[in-house]
Amino acid sequence: MLPGAAGARRPPAVIPPTTTSRPPGQRAVSKKLGKREFAEAIAPLRVRLVNAQYRLRESRSSLIVLLAGRDRMGGEQVIDRLAEWMDSRYLDTWFTGQDTDEARLRPEFWRFWRAMPGHGRTGLFMGAWISDTMNRLAADELDAESYTGRIRQYVEFDRLLRDDGHPVLKIWLDMPRAKMKQRLKLAREDADGARRYIEPIDEVIVEHYDKLTPVVQQLLSDSGQVVEWTTVDGEDKRRRDLTIAECLAATLESHLESAPRPQPVRLPACEIEDHLSQVDLTRQLAYETYKQRLKEEQRRLHQLSLLARDQQLGVVMAFEGWDAAGKGGAIRRLTRAISFRDVKVIPIGAPSDEELAHHYLWRFWRWLPRDGQIRIFDRSWYGRVLVERVEQFATQSAWKRAYAEINDFESQLTDHGNLVLKFWLHIDPDEQLRRFKAREQTDYKKYKITADDYRNREQWEAYEAAVNEMVSRTSLKNAPWHLIAANDKRWARVRVIETVNDALEQALEKL
Repeated sequence: MLPGAAGARRPPAVIPPTTTSRPPGQRAVSKKLGKREFAEAIAPLRVRLVNAQYRLRESRSSLIVLLAGRDRMGGEQVIDRLAEWMDSRYLDTWFTGQDTDEARLRPEFWRFWRAMPGHGRTGLFMGAWISDTMNRLAADELDAESYTGRIRQYVEFDRLLRDDGHPVLKIWLDMPRAKMKQRLKLAREDADGARRYIEPIDEVIVEHYDKLTPVVQQLLSDSGQVVEWTTVDGEDKRRRDLTIAECLAATLESHLESAPRPQPVRLPACEIEDHLSQVDLTRQLAYETYKQRLKEEQRRLHQLSLLARDQQLGVVMAFEGWDAAGKGGAIRRLTRAISFRDVKVIPIGAPSDEELAHHYLWRFWRWLPRDGQIRIFDRSWYGRVLVERVEQFATQSAWKRAYAEINDFESQLTDHGNLVLKFWLHIDPDEQLRRFKAREQTDYKKYKITADDYRNREQWEAYEAAVNEMVSRTSLKNAPWHLIAANDKRWARVRVIETVNDALEQALEKL
């Protein structure tokens, strides 16, 4: 029995019986496909594939193809075939099995997010995110809790892609043990190196083939709750390639002919509190007290940041707040106390064309820090449920989905061991207006004021409602919101650094 398995058991999806598809471990019964029959079948299929590719180019979606299985060598052959049959200019291929230092020092899905294709493109992921789990199960390296956590991530990622309008095709390549054993033998005896390279995991899979078969079946079932796996027999190479090409063409055509309609999102029951009204905006510090406390907290932060580097603690900070609330000033007081080698500030503005061609979380995954480094986001992924909600840049279903997507994103950060700190700097409308007027009279601050700043003030109540719901729905146990009274800049700056220091101390004590 696989550790951590949950939910109803069902076999992986199987393509029509005219192919050699079969659940893992079953023998294929179809006769091999001849060269002529293969050539006759593949010619029109290649036309369908390329035509569908060009139609996809004009859409705002991308096709994600996950190719995994015990037949790793066969997967590489399939990638070669598809690259030959399709227009390679719009095809991105990635081998996801390489566990590099850069990947190990970040959450698991960092490397997959970086490789996500933009709108109009097809991404072929050889190995997919499931292969490492199969390999670890084969080596008895996963306990029940780790397995359950991985499955949750896989299912939620499938759901995120599907809900964002991207078709996902998941192919599991399998082959009888005797055939795999024979092929490994030939590969080992190939002195010229003309055959595919073998890897240690190939030997492990063959050795434990029978033991692994029920494990694979349950793994595919558990990870196929949103998008099911299609199991393809790799014993007959021609039929295998034809089957996968047909699946790919059919998936693209079905998606393009019936554009997905956004489904209404029913948010979980949640009491939306008026968090902002509870912030005491009268808090303030005298100048001399401010200078002394700021110096003390910056000295403390400097030492803690060095410890975080030594202990490989990654830190992610997100700053949100009203226009002119003092986010930039608070961030500058933080960075002055941290070595430039360890910290980077990421200013977030309107998305670029490249960013618009991806899921909104893509640009934030790209900037996640290595273990031991600090990333400070000046505005963040919460724009989805704030400005994009209020200004109607995102549909209602999109921003409602974002609460769960953001919670999952931050859970992956904290599960990896990152410290996540989220700040909302709060001021009242009168203080904001006073700061707007002061900026207009200051030469080096004039650029900060635009007509949009004044226009946004007219929607103050809408933003208040959005902030209160955001805090209610996304203040997680390991990533709570910190609401900072910022009518007095001195108070806000010191309070932010104190909060960071306290959180760093607690996180370092747990390491």
